[in-house]
Amino acid sequence: MHIFPLIVIIIIYLAVIASLGWAGYRQTRNSADYLVGGRSVHPYIMAMSYGATFISTSAIVGFGGVSSMYGMSLLWLAACNIIVGIFLAFIVYGKRTRRMGLNIGAQTFPEFLSRRVGSPFIQWFGGLVIFIFMPVYTAAVLIGAARIMEGLLGIPFIYSVTILTIVVAAYVIMGGIKSVMYADAFQGTLMLGGMLFLLIFIYYKLGGIVEAHSALTAMADMVPENLRAIGHQGWTKSPASGSPLWWVIYSSLVFGVGIGVLAQPQLAVRYMTVKSDKEIHRAVLIGGLFILVCVGTTYVVGPLSNVYFMKTSGQLAIQAAGGNPDSVMPLLISDVMPTWFAYLFMLVIISAAMSTLSSLFHTVGTAVGRDVLEYGIMKGKTKAGGVLITRVGMVLSIIFTVLLSLRLGPGIIARATAIFFGIMASGFLAPYTASLFWKRLTRRGAIAGIVSGLGVQIFAYLFLHAKEAAVFGICEALTGKVTLLGGIWDFVDPLVFGLPVSIIVTIAVSLCTKVEDPEIVDKCFAGIGK
Repeated sequence: MHIFPLIVIIIIYLAVIASLGWAGYRQTRNSADYLVGGRSVHPYIMAMSYGATFISTSAIVGFGGVSSMYGMSLLWLAACNIIVGIFLAFIVYGKRTRRMGLNIGAQTFPEFLSRRVGSPFIQWFGGLVIFIFMPVYTAAVLIGAARIMEGLLGIPFIYSVTILTIVVAAYVIMGGIKSVMYADAFQGTLMLGGMLFLLIFIYYKLGGIVEAHSALTAMADMVPENLRAIGHQGWTKSPASGSPLWWVIYSSLVFGVGIGVLAQPQLAVRYMTVKSDKEIHRAVLIGGLFILVCVGTTYVVGPLSNVYFMKTSGQLAIQAAGGNPDSVMPLLISDVMPTWFAYLFMLVIISAAMSTLSSLFHTVGTAVGRDVLEYGIMKGKTKAGGVLITRVGMVLSIIFTVLLSLRLGPGIIARATAIFFGIMASGFLAPYTASLFWKRLTRRGAIAGIVSGLGVQIFAYLFLHAKEAAVFGICEALTGKVTLLGGIWDFVDPLVFGLPVSIIVTIAVSLCTKVEDPEIVDKCFAGIGK
């Protein structure tokens, strides 16, 4: 493909994004518009924005590369994403979050939890947690898109990071959530079409569905020894039950990411952007179809890349990618797809990254601007405009994210995603769930649940889970061992420890204390179930 048509495609793409960003900016008149879209967003836009934010380069590039090593067991994560991330999230969590958020005037996830139990501490502390940990996930998304640009266009990594950051930051900072969601819906539509074409084309190149899967099954004896030693039994089989790889896949990836989605602040706020439960119901089918195509394609194409590379180069996908799982999907796309589609798919990947980056930049910015600065440090007494403070917070978070993206090493995308989802779930899922369904939740119970869950999760990363413990080295410095327990416990995700502790502590402390302000509870639950 000649460079001129490519330039034209990119200019048209950026022009559409710019026009959508401008439309969002013109419709943003106050903090409610900036933070929750004035609570009047169309269900298609909400669903596509939710899906495009949920599914990013961390899924397509990071988890696609991981699935090329571990196999189709990751399809259980796709099922979990649909059942938990769409149906349970929208119907069970979404409707109550929308109604309660409206009742108490909440505009951010920490503010929702804070106002539900009347705790200013939860708002600024929750915002601080998001500001500290979300940039790690954001940086991973940014890395995935930058690697695609580097591989397909030859743009050096640092310049790719800079270009993506400037483009996304421009419309996020100016237009707020409306600009973000309008752009998300457009980018999500591109993702849906691009991923569907990728799936069909891969099966065509490999001779059809039956032939492709039969060839992958027949490659079971080619599993590398290091993977076989931890339970790998082939790309179309589940790992040996109870093996280290079984725990990695089902505790870290399927459970950690699949359940962790319920406590994602950048997703939860989308429930507050529509005007009624009817819009949430209408969004379910759209969101479910989006996740099925985008995630399902990724976790099928990833393992099948081994068949393609074995036929063309005599190597497994991870070997062809030089040992870096984050390079498998970019290499496959550039190698197997027609040149014209490789460039178009680059826009799909960039769309996936930009949709998620915009939402994450917006969420981190609102966390540090509204939750930490405006309502934490300034205690809501500032005379400056709340939107201005939020924009300052976004600038700070963007700088932090860019610096991280230049420091993180290879193969970090999927792991960073799992870590962030785990942190959010262990700290906030139990109090968030109790806030929605249990009138007996107390302020002390919510605070204790958040602090205990986060504390156990972080302790497990530093002292129990081998990958993170080895990187930080604190356990080895104190005890002379990489981890405290060793054996199979090195592979059990910290969420397995953190979430149960948070649930138990939230319930126990709430039962031992009194509801501090029954009027707040009555206000929150007004109209619920009607």
